Amino acid sequence: MASVICGHCGHDRAEGRCECIPVAFWQRADVREAVARSDVTRIVRLLRTHTELTQEAIGNMTGLSQGMVSQMESGKRSLRDAAKKRRALEGLGILPPASTMRAGPSGAGAPLDTSDAEDISARTCTTPAVEGFHSNGPVGQPLPQRPLSRKASPDPQNDRSLLPVWPGQTGAPENDDMNRRELLRLFSVTGTLLALPSAGFVPGIDQTISSIPGRSGRLDATALDEYTQLNSNLWRVFGLTPSKSQVLSLVRTQLDVLTDKLKQPHDEAARQRLCSLTADLFQLAGEIFFDGNHYTDATHCYSLAASAAKEAGAFDLWACALTRHAFVAVYEQQFPQAVPLLELAAALARRGDSTLSTRYWVAAVQAETFAGLGDQDACQRALDTAEQVLDLPGQVHNGGWLRFDGSRLAEERGTCYVALGRSDLAETALTKALSGPLTVRRRAGVLTDLALLGVQRRDPEQVVAFTAEAVEAARQTGSGVINRKLRGLQQYLLPLLRDRRIRRLNDDITALTRPASG
Repeated sequence: MASVICGHCGHDRAEGRCECIPVAFWQRADVREAVARSDVTRIVRLLRTHTELTQEAIGNMTGLSQGMVSQMESGKRSLRDAAKKRRALEGLGILPPASTMRAGPSGAGAPLDTSDAEDISARTCTTPAVEGFHSNGPVGQPLPQRPLSRKASPDPQNDRSLLPVWPGQTGAPENDDMNRRELLRLFSVTGTLLALPSAGFVPGIDQTISSIPGRSGRLDATALDEYTQLNSNLWRVFGLTPSKSQVLSLVRTQLDVLTDKLKQPHDEAARQRLCSLTADLFQLAGEIFFDGNHYTDATHCYSLAASAAKEAGAFDLWACALTRHAFVAVYEQQFPQAVPLLELAAALARRGDSTLSTRYWVAAVQAETFAGLGDQDACQRALDTAEQVLDLPGQVHNGGWLRFDGSRLAEERGTCYVALGRSDLAETALTKALSGPLTVRRRAGVLTDLALLGVQRRDPEQVVAFTAEAVEAARQTGSGVINRKLRGLQQYLLPLLRDRRIRRLNDDITALTRPASG
């Protein structure tokens, strides 16, 4: 094997003497996705989050300056130049070298000018989403997501020869279980079926479609009512089950039925209702994947849900699918990516049912996005808008794909104020939230936010009390959402690690959130 010299330590990676990037790093699902997409900016951010590499060290490996790495990490810039992107991927060991690399920091690590990167502006992010709203194109265009694959196509704007390999790993990643594999198969099948015209749209379509094996028969109102009731029951089970993954097999089975029905010709009203049911259930599947930290799979589900809701002409359902899609970006702290999706969701919600809480839920997620961007005024305006849900009379949600009723406002305010550094306001809101009825997952989120306030105050008693309860909730449920919140808290525990109790909790979090090998 040819020598592949690390630009930071100067050791030969081919001989296994370079240990700058741990093998476990390349086994993370989010890293695999970034590698599959040849997303250098994302890989740099993940390196800074999950390894001990400094910005200078990453610059040595990639050929980027420390300032450039800093701006990529903060989200202010993104590397797009194909030649420099290739050089960075080669330096990280993701691509085989096109030519012999120069050893040592003075060679491969020679800095490049930061002018090669482009600013990521809100307008750039917004344009595709707005176009998707006004056209008949697929809804998933604003944030395209691809199934995890070693053969995933890179960004078409860049060099199409950038086909990634998996550093630190000899085989392609495998799916967790049969249910997940079957749902991944349904992604492509459903996407194709949603693109087919409805019955009567093209002359002779009924006869043509009916002649295809497995595509005969029509749905009557009674069958559609039964499917609606089953969907509702599945959402109820999801809400009551501590371990959300246990519901996946039931959801997959029902999605298989709905997808099969989409193969059959129906009148326009029946097809629209069937598309609504499909959008409903894909949102539930996305929630299960999100809870399990399978964010790529979750965004695929939300994109398909949005496409199906669009076919159904169901604006509230469509808006909720986009809001869930945006929340994945919010949860990964990719706030600029969430902005255009939420703007589109808000526009759709304004065309929906004014008696429902959809527009106010969108505002609540927008508030968290603005908090992440550091815009306190915009955050406060969005929170005030979300609070107007309390003025709505009657039943404002359906308990399934729309569950926002204002009962979460206290914890959502607390999360926003923590992000904005307003500890006084945050504690009041979070303490109020903790005194109310909460699911295990929501309570754990409030607890980790309160623990973070304890870290800011250097109060080990507060940190220990709230973190210990959140850790226990993570053990009981196996929730990826709770684990992710704890992982976010863990990075702030360093100043308090002299306390034996906090060291033990830190070890517990590491054990809970350690990525699976292989």
